[in-house]
Amino acid sequence: MDYISVKQAAELFEISERRVQKLCETNRIEGCNRVSGVWIIPANAQKPTDDRISEIPDDSNCISLKELCDILSISTATGRNWIKLGKLIPEYTDKRTPYFTREYVNALKSNIESGANKALKSRRNKKYVSGNALYNSYVSEQCQSIISLQKVLALVADNNIELNDATIQVLVADCALHLFASKNAMQIPNEGNLILQFLNKEFSIGEYDELILDLFEDKESAILFCQNHPLLFSMNYVYEPNEDVLGLIYISCNNIGNRKATGSYYTSTKVVKALISKLNIQTMDKVLDPCCGTGNFLLQLPSAASFDSIYGNDIDSISVKITRLNMALKYEAPVTEIIEHITELNYLTEYQTNDFQYIIGNPPWGYEFTEDEKNALRKIYKSTSGKNIESYDVFIEQALNHLAKNGHLAYVLPEAILNVKAHTEIREILLQTCSIKNLDFLGNAFDGVQCPCIILDLVYTKLAFSTWGMTVNTGNGSFVINTDREVTSEYFSFTTEDSEYNILKKIRNTSDCVYLAGNADFALGIVTGNNKEYISSIKTAENEMVLKGADISKYHINPTTKYIIFKPESFQQIAPTEMYRAEEKLLYRFISSQLVFAYDDQQTLSLNSCNIVIPRISGVKTKYILAILNSRVAQFIYKREFNSVKVLRSHIENIPIPLVDEAKQDEIIAVTDRLISGLEPGVAETVYDELDMMISEIFNLNHTEIEIIKNAVDGENKFLS
Repeated sequence: MDYISVKQAAELFEISERRVQKLCETNRIEGCNRVSGVWIIPANAQKPTDDRISEIPDDSNCISLKELCDILSISTATGRNWIKLGKLIPEYTDKRTPYFTREYVNALKSNIESGANKALKSRRNKKYVSGNALYNSYVSEQCQSIISLQKVLALVADNNIELNDATIQVLVADCALHLFASKNAMQIPNEGNLILQFLNKEFSIGEYDELILDLFEDKESAILFCQNHPLLFSMNYVYEPNEDVLGLIYISCNNIGNRKATGSYYTSTKVVKALISKLNIQTMDKVLDPCCGTGNFLLQLPSAASFDSIYGNDIDSISVKITRLNMALKYEAPVTEIIEHITELNYLTEYQTNDFQYIIGNPPWGYEFTEDEKNALRKIYKSTSGKNIESYDVFIEQALNHLAKNGHLAYVLPEAILNVKAHTEIREILLQTCSIKNLDFLGNAFDGVQCPCIILDLVYTKLAFSTWGMTVNTGNGSFVINTDREVTSEYFSFTTEDSEYNILKKIRNTSDCVYLAGNADFALGIVTGNNKEYISSIKTAENEMVLKGADISKYHINPTTKYIIFKPESFQQIAPTEMYRAEEKLLYRFISSQLVFAYDDQQTLSLNSCNIVIPRISGVKTKYILAILNSRVAQFIYKREFNSVKVLRSHIENIPIPLVDEAKQDEIIAVTDRLISGLEPGVAETVYDELDMMISEIFNLNHTEIEIIKNAVDGENKFLS
């Protein structure tokens, strides 16, 4: 068969090349194919009818792109890109909107879950990654039952045994029976399958039989599963105080994607113990974990805590069943009391008990509320007025409703709660009612999740926020804040000791400063939608250099061998062309723990890891602003106030730019030009120090203050070359 190019098809159909490409991407030209990133079209292909006036079947079998993306937990932008790449093939289009059959979507989802489709392999949010992973970091390294569970998972994999909620609960029940027998030195009557003996009423753990029986969705099916897979039930589990072995079985066997879909990230025992250790829980203190999972936080409570005052809650029925068993093992409380205290309720809308001295736990992150749920929550909570509702914000606000005065709220949370704009409302609520007792920075505390975390221990004072007496643990050391600092809901920044805070305050109070907020144009670099297709490592007459974040050093641009043909209409996202072609602009690394800005007057293109700022402050020269943004003073502000790995527009807009006369600007620019030209590393360090001293003098910093700033930021690569 003969094939023609997109350009030739455009001439044949008398439409634009872009239109032909779109028709190929939506599979509307019969026989078209994508080879090495280029569409080829059968020479005898017929021009499709105009999809803008086409109709789709009006039935329940059609799923829109948005619905498909929701099912796969990807953004619509990603979905559109997958259509371009041929990973998604629409069945119909209506006014340029693609639609898919329900059978197609179900098959796609099934293939992704089984691993047959590798589309999600490289994505960070692998919602439908299947498999049974041993989540062994959940318990302590010394846990004796890890080996038994490893054997179970190996048997499941080797024998292709399907694990679902019902069968996982049978495995949990078997483990629980062994733990009760181990703890109480109970004699098992006959060798063989303990759970079958229990189901045949040959073995009992007394009143707690009721909690075991709750795990069987269908008794006959459970017996059949045990008989068909006897090796799974030949393991020996040993009771160890404070080890959530039952939870380990559940979360290791449960599909990994299910944890992601509900925002559940089970907290390791190490982190749980770190949180509990900061709390002074006494015998009669009333304690609640409102999202208790399988009960690990409650298991780690000190021996002084009495179950009479301990409560747990979750919306996951299996987790609630497991928590009840864990409480029976730890506290040996009556079954009726355990069931009364460990509940399956929607904490945000149904839970009523209050006046707790301690509310603890790890609330859901990024829980996907339905539209009806969002509407209901917006009627109740102040932290829900934004477009999106973050579940842990609402869990914080609700916990404050259930605390006694001077009670503690201690949660494991993403560090974003402190400084991301989306959480401004909950920070405003905390400023009005709470103070922070302890703040621990944990870094990335969850396996496979790149999200810095904190332990936040709040005291519900019902008074205005105070920093006095707050203990901060940075991971490298700890300190106590002995000043009452000015704090706003815009940022919660508590990474500075008092001496550093005083320097920041002095910098902020420098007279005659201006800011880039309202005085600059900002733009993202190009989002191509498919770098493999658009970016080449070969220079041609048609393409030109394009920069990424890694090509940017402080002051200057490093050589690159990446080239692009600038066709704005072809890219997924792009700023106005005049931003890229400005006479002079500053380029900066977007993903960076440092401020790294370079000067460009060559109208160079950049990708979205390399963003743009064009200052527009009357009487202030761009290269002078460049020197300020690259200085140790600016880095000190960025590190201590924002503590981010993404350089946001709001960060840049909050760096003070001292107003100085033209002569002083030119003096600084003369040194800046040397760094822009590119210097050998040793020379660059010397010149940078010279320039930095000039900037420190503008901020009226003394020798001691300069040394404190250097000690805070100089352990990092300054990206000078």
